[in-house]
Amino acid sequence: MARKDSILKMRDLLTTRRDALRKALAGDLSMLQQLREQIGGDVVDFALDAAQDEINSQLAEAESRELKHIEHALTRIREGSYGKCEVCATSIPMARLNALPYATMCIDCQRASEDGTLEDRRVEDWGRVVDAGYSEADATISDFEVQ
Repeated sequence: MARKDSILKMRDLLTTRRDALRKALAGDLSMLQQLREQIGGDVVDFALDAAQDEINSQLAEAESRELKHIEHALTRIREGSYGKCEVCATSIPMARLNALPYATMCIDCQRASEDGTLEDRRVEDWGRVVDAGYSEADATISDFEVQ
């Protein structure tokens, strides 16, 4: 299967997962609201409800984080940059994308990120530098005087 076909399949998988996470998060929020509306019970019930609220909150946080990564991957697919490492610009192997569909870095850059040497791998991208149209010739001494 060609890389392009694999990426299209990955887009479908990411879209399906995104929709499932959105539904799950909506359900988690409604469950938390229902728990808050319940009145009564003893101290043990309250403690169990509080523990369940905490677990639901942590799960919702993890799902929200995953949803953000998926949205970013879908944006990269639309832009045509999906499957390229955001750091060194090499192609991310399909095996890695199959394992982690929203991966933004190749294995080597991910390792460098984890051990603190990522900046050594970054490719200089002078295309991102913006010329604001300002030069030193445009400045006068009065621009720098304190008033």
